[in-house]
Amino acid sequence: MHSKKQDPVKYYVGIDVGSASVRAALVDEFGTVVAHADQPIQIWEPQTDHYEQSSADIWAACCSVTKKVVSGVDASRIRGVGFDATCSLVVVDKHFQPLAVNCEGQNDRNVIMWMDHRAARQVERINATQHRVLSYVGGVMSVEMQPPKLLWLKENLQESCWEKAGYFFDLPDFLSWKATGLTARSLCTVVCKWTYTSDGGWDDSFWKMIGLEDLVKDKYEKIGNHVLSPGESVGKGLTPEAAKDLGLPEGIAVAASLIDAHAGGLGVIGADVKGQNLPCENQPITSRIALICGTSSCHMGVSETPIFVPGVWGPYFSAMVPGLWLNEGGQSATGKLIDHVVRGHVAFPELQSKAAASAHSIYTYLNSHLDLIKKSLPVGFLTVDLHVWPDFHGNRSPLTDLTLKGMVVGLTLSRGLDELALIYLATIQAIALGTRHILETMQAAGHDINTLFLCGGLSKNPLFVQMHADITGKPVVLSKEVESVLVGAAILGACASGDFASIQ
Repeated sequence: MHSKKQDPVKYYVGIDVGSASVRAALVDEFGTVVAHADQPIQIWEPQTDHYEQSSADIWAACCSVTKKVVSGVDASRIRGVGFDATCSLVVVDKHFQPLAVNCEGQNDRNVIMWMDHRAARQVERINATQHRVLSYVGGVMSVEMQPPKLLWLKENLQESCWEKAGYFFDLPDFLSWKATGLTARSLCTVVCKWTYTSDGGWDDSFWKMIGLEDLVKDKYEKIGNHVLSPGESVGKGLTPEAAKDLGLPEGIAVAASLIDAHAGGLGVIGADVKGQNLPCENQPITSRIALICGTSSCHMGVSETPIFVPGVWGPYFSAMVPGLWLNEGGQSATGKLIDHVVRGHVAFPELQSKAAASAHSIYTYLNSHLDLIKKSLPVGFLTVDLHVWPDFHGNRSPLTDLTLKGMVVGLTLSRGLDELALIYLATIQAIALGTRHILETMQAAGHDINTLFLCGGLSKNPLFVQMHADITGKPVVLSKEVESVLVGAAILGACASGDFASIQ
């Protein structure tokens, strides 16, 4: 680091579009986040299981947070931009104008969110085909992937949307198009969410079999026929218009993007753990699993050769770390579930006022309240009679059953803060047991994982981290840089800039 003293430090911008907010970071060449900003984005829920967003609202938020993190920095030292986003579906017409994905005809609402489950009947029919591409998504396609959503649009909004549509983007690819004017897609998005295979590309027979033969007819122009590896430079960099919007110099490198969980995985899985006496030290990266825990959770494990894990997505080649196969387990509702359980409890107003009075967040307050009532036994034993089944939004892995519902066993007539604290603890334990179920399934299929690397919002909750360590029996590593997803996005920008030879 000292030899670099005489050279001005280089910077990269990472932009992350989560479910409820957009965040940006300015990251230096050593991987340190030097500035950080975030801004909420809108979510519409017009009916049960329908979740929509606006691509214009998302882009405006991207511009606003980026301007904040680069203000006052010498623009000539900013070398590249990387985007990551949720794997939501963006629909635009032939002139790239937003198209409504709803019956109300609200064109500004042109994004079907990843967590939208409207296409449940379509995904059932797709899975009934047992087409060979399904073997690369754990044997069963998820309602959160794009083919069922596309089929839903064709069957429900044929005239207002399907026939007028010019392009269907995964949100990370929409952002790189917005920045560069190039409709190229990231290998990460098309492989993980659209059934593209890294060896054979699109499979015509699949799209014809499920009733979307129109996509084949236009040579896949609507869903992408130019695919780049994550971190590869897109087009000629930032267009003049995008540069002005973002407050960045025209022409700086823009990277092919990643899905947000994959950016988080990239941001932590290569961490230096020398001297920490961990089982993964001096072991290949395949001994690690990255757990990205936010609104939902993703469990990212890599392998040298393809491993087919029942009920776990993948194997996807080069979808996160180039040259390695990725398996992705997941839980559809984690942060969202904890919030739902805590805010829905009758004692929530009491919790809110007590947390406010002590100047702590509600979760910090709950954690200390649990310590108060645990007496002599470890805190985990408090829930000996209270059990939560956490699949309130279906099970993503490894049961792949979106019809599953949640359950609580052991309720009493108590209505106080103690009861709220206990159900909060039981919910966190249930999520950690779900992680253990995913890990055991991956290990039974051939993965050899000995250490967990956590990032995302929930990794900032010490109780969540401790329960994952206790319940999986594996050590948990947390990054010094808590914004691992943004670091992952910035790594993409650094790779695109040519300052580094590869993602590795």
